[in-house]
Amino acid sequence: MRYASPQLAVNTEAEAPEARAEVRSVPSVHLKAVPNMPTESDDRLDHFITENGLTFAGRHLILDLWDAKGIDDLERVEQAMREAVRVAGATLLHIHLHHFSPNGGVSGVAVLAESHISIHTWPECGYAALDIFMCGDAQPQRAVGVFREAFETDRAHLSEHKRGVV
Repeated sequence: MRYASPQLAVNTEAEAPEARAEVRSVPSVHLKAVPNMPTESDDRLDHFITENGLTFAGRHLILDLWDAKGIDDLERVEQAMREAVRVAGATLLHIHLHHFSPNGGVSGVAVLAESHISIHTWPECGYAALDIFMCGDAQPQRAVGVFREAFETDRAHLSEHKRGVV
């Protein structure tokens, strides 16, 4: 088996390992009950957002791009993801992209400290599907313009969901 580097996985010859998952139940503990837990100035570490009296885990943007160009170009997709993370004020942990053949589609994820950005492209249709989910102070809506500009399209559909409403 061969695997590509963790920075940019492009190896289309890699064999996928057998899927296995371990599910555990972990009791929830209020963070203030944990001894010696550092605190922030607002005494919150959950990174939930409170807006107009509503508290929620984060914003999940669903972005559909049509007539998109360059969505089969791994470097272009990676650069767009990196720039989207930067302008949203998020923290990049890892990017993993896969290039499909023969159509050249790309699927991938940018894992963030604040959650993730994922992309799936169909270059034969000029279509890209993106999920942009972020918590805390990150501003995922700023990433939308980055993707529209990177893939040279004005044809987009955006929906927003507030995840984890308390």
